[in-house]
Amino acid sequence: MPPASVSPSPLVTGALFRKVSLRIVPLIFLGYLLAFLDRINLGFAKLKMLDALGFSELVYGLGAGLFFVAYIVFEVPSNVIMQKTSARWWLARIMITWGVLSGLTAFVTDVWQFYALRFLLGAAEAGFVPGVLLYLTQWYPSQRRARVIGFFLIGLPAASLVGGPLSGWIMSRFEGVNGWMGWQWLFLLEAAPAVVLGLLFPFVLASSVQTARWLTDDEKGQLAAVLRADRDALPAQGHDLGAAFRSGRVWRLGLVAFSFLTATYTISFWLPSILQEAGAGGATAIGWLTTIPSACGIVALLLNGFLSDRARERRRHIIVPFALAIAGLAGAIATDGSVLLVTLTITLANIGIVASYPVFWCLPGIFLQGAAAAAGMALISSIGNLGGFVATYALAWMKDLTGSATSGFVTAIVLLAISIVIIHRLPAAEVNR
Repeated sequence: MPPASVSPSPLVTGALFRKVSLRIVPLIFLGYLLAFLDRINLGFAKLKMLDALGFSELVYGLGAGLFFVAYIVFEVPSNVIMQKTSARWWLARIMITWGVLSGLTAFVTDVWQFYALRFLLGAAEAGFVPGVLLYLTQWYPSQRRARVIGFFLIGLPAASLVGGPLSGWIMSRFEGVNGWMGWQWLFLLEAAPAVVLGLLFPFVLASSVQTARWLTDDEKGQLAAVLRADRDALPAQGHDLGAAFRSGRVWRLGLVAFSFLTATYTISFWLPSILQEAGAGGATAIGWLTTIPSACGIVALLLNGFLSDRARERRRHIIVPFALAIAGLAGAIATDGSVLLVTLTITLANIGIVASYPVFWCLPGIFLQGAAAAAGMALISSIGNLGGFVATYALAWMKDLTGSATSGFVTAIVLLAISIVIIHRLPAAEVNR
């Protein structure tokens, strides 16, 4: 390997990072798309599943929420294990187990089976997102990370973009095939790709720069030099596991993640039902309508990540999207149930929420390194995914009481406003990298 003094030119590193991205980004993007698809298809299955099994809205909300309880509990241990073992094998394990468990949801017959499978699915999937985010810090320096994280996180709105029409089509087309209902086929057919990709991961993904067979020794040396220089320039922070739990910034960023994920899951889990109540039509029509916020979110995510990296500015590129999200959610509350107005206001909210993702997830890698980064990213993600529980069980309870999903939007607005203050108080000199 070349000596540590190697200092590649910008042209060389640009070509090198393009090569790295072509080998890594499509795989992790597809993995996240499948992860989120297996997470949110319950919102579409709900349109028929509740009546078929005799479940109430509250049962649905608790079952959806139990996923996040397990996800929160197991996320930090999962990321610590991955940091100490092999990234490709651990990510493969996560994908295979979540695919199997998601598929088994097709065969639930009572409440307790539903609860158990949702909890186990959360435990199985825990660690995938923070694991990939940690993995990317081992391949990209800070100033290149927002764009790459953005391409990875496109999987979330892409899952909604693809999942809406696909879920509606599966539920309509496969209803009654083999004696099974459409919602059962939905779980089976959308779970299978995760198992297949999980089986491929160990053979197509490199665990680290040094084990990448598709890089030459010279390229490995150049990449190592860039990453070393980036680590040396970062603010001095703890490297041990306890540093993540002692860091006030980690907990504050966790609250920000909690805020935008509460908003994300409120939209993901309840939008199909809101559109149905507004008179949008059947599952297929609703599926196509949900693609509008998702498609606009993808464009906003890519653009905001690119602009943030180019300007090397992070705070403003989180605060402005949050303000847009607040405006969109407030507009949704003010609508009179019109399908058009609901779609437009939710689209604005989704643009703001999704645009913040890649820029926000750059921040933990600036503050933390080593074992602290593994635990810190997982802890932030765990706190954030409490928002999934709030958006499912707590809002289902409120909807049972009030008959409206408005409380979810109000909650998200308040949390996003608090998050704007938290982000504004971060030291610009440290985070603008």
